[in-house]
Amino acid sequence: MINKVGRDIPEDIIKATGKEVFQGNFYKDGTEFHKQGPITKVVMNHDTSKLVDSIHDALVKCGAHDGMTLGFHHHFREGDLIVNMVMEEVHKMGIKDVTICASSLGKAHDPLLPMIEDGTITNIQSSGVRGKIGEAISAGKLKGLAIMRSHGGRIRAIQTGETTIDISFIGAPTCDDYGNCKGVGGKSDCGVLSYSFVDGNHANKVVAVTDCLVPFPNYPADINCTKVDYVCVVDQIGIPEKIATGAAKPTTDVRKLMMADYCTNFVINTPYFKDGFSYQTGVGGASIASAVSLGKVMKERGIKMGFAVGGMSKGMCDLLDEGLVGKLLDTQDFDTSAVESVTRPNHHRISAGAYANPFNKGAFVNKLDFVILGALEVDVNFNVNVVVGSDGVITGAQGGHPDAAAGAKCTIVISPLIQGRIPAICTNVTTVTTPGESVDVVVTDYGVAINPARQDLIECMKDVEGIPFKTIEELRDIAYSITGEPEPVQFGDRVVGIIESRDGTIMDVVRQVKDYEF
Repeated sequence: MINKVGRDIPEDIIKATGKEVFQGNFYKDGTEFHKQGPITKVVMNHDTSKLVDSIHDALVKCGAHDGMTLGFHHHFREGDLIVNMVMEEVHKMGIKDVTICASSLGKAHDPLLPMIEDGTITNIQSSGVRGKIGEAISAGKLKGLAIMRSHGGRIRAIQTGETTIDISFIGAPTCDDYGNCKGVGGKSDCGVLSYSFVDGNHANKVVAVTDCLVPFPNYPADINCTKVDYVCVVDQIGIPEKIATGAAKPTTDVRKLMMADYCTNFVINTPYFKDGFSYQTGVGGASIASAVSLGKVMKERGIKMGFAVGGMSKGMCDLLDEGLVGKLLDTQDFDTSAVESVTRPNHHRISAGAYANPFNKGAFVNKLDFVILGALEVDVNFNVNVVVGSDGVITGAQGGHPDAAAGAKCTIVISPLIQGRIPAICTNVTTVTTPGESVDVVVTDYGVAINPARQDLIECMKDVEGIPFKTIEELRDIAYSITGEPEPVQFGDRVVGIIESRDGTIMDVVRQVKDYEF
């Protein structure tokens, strides 16, 4: 069946998943549903201890079994130690057919590969995967399906009951013996625990894992003790220094800095750039750099940002310190500077659901004026791919990309025209993760294209100097003139993953790469 972005979704996948195909950003606007509640074990006896001796004991007490679904968060990014720690114990116990429902998985989780190959892990639900896990899925090693969801989409899936988490493990930088968890105050701080809020509210069992046990009450808590069944103390839960790695590294690349300047010049010439405007940057280096260049113009013009939302980095925290932004609404910290900023006035923790869940009564992304995002590929219909490389291998994550793009008044995607001799602007993206109807502007080092659907933006840019405007087709043609038109990836017939729209419909499928060896 052909969906709204022109992707052919196999009938057997529609039948197996029970899902509809993507029919537009607002297809399910106004939907009503009953939120799933967790199984709750009542604790009334004041002598009850929540402390357990080990991850093994926690798994036993929580009733770990074949076919269970485990929840994890990724606030430590490439410094995460919790997932591997838990899954090593699951593997030792001989438990099979496990579904991992994580907010994201990365290269830090490469040790899970043998567990995919031997059937310990058979299904993965995540915003995406990097490293060996992505390669294994693309090679057809995962026995079940990989479901890639946006951050808001994960919340929706859990709250609607589409996904039931049996046991969630929350890495808590500080925790007391009753389960009050915080993202700061210990030796392995990650700043916030926003992705875990939904696990605390909806998982049947919740285990707080900490390397810094503090006196009760650890307040104000990010995750309240009323949500937590057990507390396990380990030597180390994460490596904060590895939070700012990969996509989250700040950039010194001249091309990316130039694109950040193009982006800023565009932003300041829109009608949305006025006192009190709202802003979000993605995790890419150019996106993060755009906040820095924008700050300079704000100072010159005496304009202040009302709020910034989403993942935070040093550049945005500096704007807060300089009084250039009213409030930071934080769901994830991309570097240690942002982690340290969390305790400052007007730097507020919010849940991932409040940030981006499409199935609540209005998420913060709906109030965004601007969002600045990255891309692996953008096609001539402004569809964006952030999950699958041009070689067909899963190598990225949706994150909050589709959520913020759908919510913002002006969505700007930044990408170098050529990435590693591969054209980033192309006729058709390998896989659609964010639909073109969400994308207003594409900024490259060779020019800037405005979506023809946004005639209002085209009109207000007529007399703007300093931005090399081009059509998206012109950008594609320039890219192809440099690299040649790439040969299409050779895929097999088997579907190894699906890209969910944030509303739970199917945006695209990911097929096994033919003859792929890794």
